[in-house]
Amino acid sequence: MAVLASTVVGMAEIEIIKGQGILSCLGLGSCIGLCALDAQAGVAGMAHIMLPEAFADKPVDRPGKFANTGVPALIQLLEEAGASKNRLVFAMAGGARVFKFSAGTHSRMDIGARNNIAVLESLKKLNFRLRGTETGGNLGRTLTFNVETGLIRVRTISQAERDLCNLRG
Repeated sequence: MAVLASTVVGMAEIEIIKGQGILSCLGLGSCIGLCALDAQAGVAGMAHIMLPEAFADKPVDRPGKFANTGVPALIQLLEEAGASKNRLVFAMAGGARVFKFSAGTHSRMDIGARNNIAVLESLKKLNFRLRGTETGGNLGRTLTFNVETGLIRVRTISQAERDLCNLRG
């Protein structure tokens, strides 16, 4: 049995694979790992999104850093690699609340929840839906995507690795 090439998608990065391989985001706290697949074209990708939106007064040098630039950039890179927008399916994990805040600062400082909402809004704006999601809570996650099988798995410190969904099924 051949060992599949594994690519770690670092913070603010977007990676695309054509064919087979494994994509993973390690230790997602408030960040979101967003997976996408066009099974027919054999093209997949993952974005490691750190923040909800780009700063209006600053140029974006790493589009994967922000939900409002990372989601469209992921889709564009998938299309450039041969994917069809009409066949893309998505899953995501992350968006945990990794810090506790006093009552008055809760919603604005909960970057994980804001990232979750921003990714969902970006996908909705582009008429996409998620096939699988695991967000929120207060535990970091590791997200693994086997492009060949379509299987997406999630692991936390306190729970065994488990299947989130299969983007091929």
